[in-house]
Amino acid sequence: MCGIIGYCGVRTAKPILLDGLKRLEYRGYDSAGLVVVDGKKLNLVRAVGKVSDLEKKGIARPQPGHCGIAHTRWATHGRPSEENAHPHCDCGGKIAIAHNGIIENYLDLKEELLARKHEFRSETDSEVIAHLIEEYYDGDLEKAVLKTVQRLEGTFGIAVVHADSEDQVVMVKRGSPIIIGIGEGEYFAASDANALLPYTQKIISLNDDELAVLHPGGYHIKNLNNEFLQKQIEIRQDRDELADKKGFEHFMLKEIFEQPEAIENAFRGRIVEGEGVSKLGGLEPVMERLKSVKKLVIVSCGTSYYAGLCGRYIFESLCDLHVEVEMASEFRYRRLKLDGDTAVLALSQSGETADTIAAIREAKRKGALILGVVNVVGSAIAQITDAGVYNHAGPEFGVASTKIYTSQLVVLTLMALLIGRYRGLSFTEGSAVIQAVKKLPRQVKKILTDIEHIKKVAQEYSRYRDFLFIGRQHNYPTAMEGALKLKEISYIHAEGYPAGEMKHGPISLIDENFPTVAIVSQDSTFDKMISNIQEIKARNGRVLAVAGEGSDRIGDVCDDVIRVPETLPILQPVLNIVPLQLFAYFIARSKGCDIDKPRNLAKSVTVE
Repeated sequence: MCGIIGYCGVRTAKPILLDGLKRLEYRGYDSAGLVVVDGKKLNLVRAVGKVSDLEKKGIARPQPGHCGIAHTRWATHGRPSEENAHPHCDCGGKIAIAHNGIIENYLDLKEELLARKHEFRSETDSEVIAHLIEEYYDGDLEKAVLKTVQRLEGTFGIAVVHADSEDQVVMVKRGSPIIIGIGEGEYFAASDANALLPYTQKIISLNDDELAVLHPGGYHIKNLNNEFLQKQIEIRQDRDELADKKGFEHFMLKEIFEQPEAIENAFRGRIVEGEGVSKLGGLEPVMERLKSVKKLVIVSCGTSYYAGLCGRYIFESLCDLHVEVEMASEFRYRRLKLDGDTAVLALSQSGETADTIAAIREAKRKGALILGVVNVVGSAIAQITDAGVYNHAGPEFGVASTKIYTSQLVVLTLMALLIGRYRGLSFTEGSAVIQAVKKLPRQVKKILTDIEHIKKVAQEYSRYRDFLFIGRQHNYPTAMEGALKLKEISYIHAEGYPAGEMKHGPISLIDENFPTVAIVSQDSTFDKMISNIQEIKARNGRVLAVAGEGSDRIGDVCDDVIRVPETLPILQPVLNIVPLQLFAYFIARSKGCDIDKPRNLAKSVTVE
């Protein structure tokens, strides 16, 4: 849950490193640091806090070198402090490393190095890397890094510089992404291609257990057997989204308003109206096997887990499939029967989620077909799955996911439609799904025109410290995701619950200071939701409903109502979540919270 940027070229490295850190800051922002190689010495600056704090601290320190690395951190081992911030150095101050991931055997390595009189200055697992390289260094940095990596257990993306090699950056990848950027007489490295967009569109994605060496005259890539590799250069056409919030105060609000486009991108070119079916090129290589699967297991974490819960209803509605949804962090601890008749579908925004990657590896071990839905091209999950589908939602910089969540729901619908049409789903049923999907972008736009009403409602509710979110069937996961959005960015306690479970405990919390947000659709659960709301009102609880435009009775039993357009039940969560995203945003804004970078969170969760 950190970001790395490296540079080697003809320009002064420091401004490029700082700019790269700003573009990676959503990956971690409790501390940051950079080191520039300058005339046979390392010029190191580190600071607690955001990249802006590092920038202020470094203003008084000239750093004219042309080669360096930098890092923005989300703490795992060791509290946020200057000592624990990266880059870390060896005993002699000649070697500096930046590391993303976890070194699982660091305690054993540290004990060994302490016995050899190495002095440690941090509480991190990462520092052992610098000291190991020091042990192996004999004038050849590349060889020392190769030897070091062979001793490491865990996941890592590593960047290394040495004071005596002022024109060289060494990068290694295992489980944590490393992207190489190719410029004109200059070379870049980063943990995310977004950091490279202002400088080059030519990139190479390293695979696991590959090492890259950058210098002003070129670069080369090897495997850990010290064999040279030829890697294809990819031309990226991504827009530099980070350069402009397009008039929005926060990236989160910008991304909420980008949802009509993100939803359209999710289905553009992927539907065949004349046949009532979807077309997903990423699944074609495994389609014959996919047609015959009997069980689907969806694995994911956080917001993607709630998308998976919605996906269960979607797949069960459109396919003759047994569907299970598992939290990826718990997946390995169960004795699940996975075989060739099972498909495991991994959902991840970043494509780097460590728990989800671990779940994929466990499923592979048991012989299941592995599918993925991710937003980042070339990400770790995209590389290790058998087949999959990209969201094409564009970069999402707000830590609290919005547009990728709704995009995931649309992609899951298209996947279920594709499988369903090979089974019992009729052309008429398939066509109805397609028409409903096509309407979603303009329906979301209609919700966004109601922003002033949602803002007013949010301000009225911003004084409360506790919330209950409830829903049934498709809207139960929506309640969970709505509660998560509120707690993520406003730090308000919020619980998402299936409405039918409310009287089995949570109703004891209800009073005039504990409001409920009820997600109510005009479907088979409508009358039961009305009954749940009346139970809350009987206990003096305040109720805000998110309800369909045709739900006339809802206004008689609720204190406040936010209206949304209506669609097929399986797609209603796409619309119902949008006002809840705005509700959370405006409450957080009224409290002065750092909405794009909420405390203790980071966008890419690359540790288990």
